[in-house]
Amino acid sequence: MSEFVRAITGAAPEQDGVGTLMLSRPPTNALTRQMYREIVAAAHELGERTDISVVILFGGHEIFCAGDDVPELRTLNAAEAAAADTALRQCIDAVAAIPKPTVAAITGYALGSGLTLAMAADWRVSGDNVKFGATEILAGLAPRAGGGAQLAEVIGASKAKELVYSGRFVGAEEALALGLIDQMVAPDHVYDEALAWARRFVDHPVDVLAAAKAAVDGVTDRP
Repeated sequence: MSEFVRAITGAAPEQDGVGTLMLSRPPTNALTRQMYREIVAAAHELGERTDISVVILFGGHEIFCAGDDVPELRTLNAAEAAAADTALRQCIDAVAAIPKPTVAAITGYALGSGLTLAMAADWRVSGDNVKFGATEILAGLAPRAGGGAQLAEVIGASKAKELVYSGRFVGAEEALALGLIDQMVAPDHVYDEALAWARRFVDHPVDVLAAAKAAVDGVTDRP
């Protein structure tokens, strides 16, 4: 049974056809090995639901995700650390592979692997007070699960390297200018704006949305 991640559907009439992949590990939604597995399971569940057309990735109204649980990582031996890296990659890939439109509703912070998780969504909306960062270097780590390459794909290699080398925080306005997010709104409106974006697509057939996403992503093995 999932403890920190939930797949939520049909919570209100306006959410018909919209599923929410909800991170729930207070206070910061720091990612653990268990959360990697639970995100994979939730992504697969929402991806397979024929009554769900669009998926919102949400960490609650306080913090989207502050990155990996570094204290947990420091307890792992070499084999366990390698397995954790593989599990994180599977987690990010599972979100990116959800065969329907996805939107990350970002509040508070999206740091390290939390930023990588947000970038796995098709579209991103954040509050105007959110802080972003490729902050792994501040803990003596490099971006994991392809996060550095993914960041370079979104904002360009030079800008990505500056963020990765420095680990500095990026405010919402700079994130919008860089292309890390697609829309900036008042903090209290983040989920509502993500839902408004999602509802634009709920009337399209699920299989057609999947084919459209695959066409843009260059995926050839989706039906």
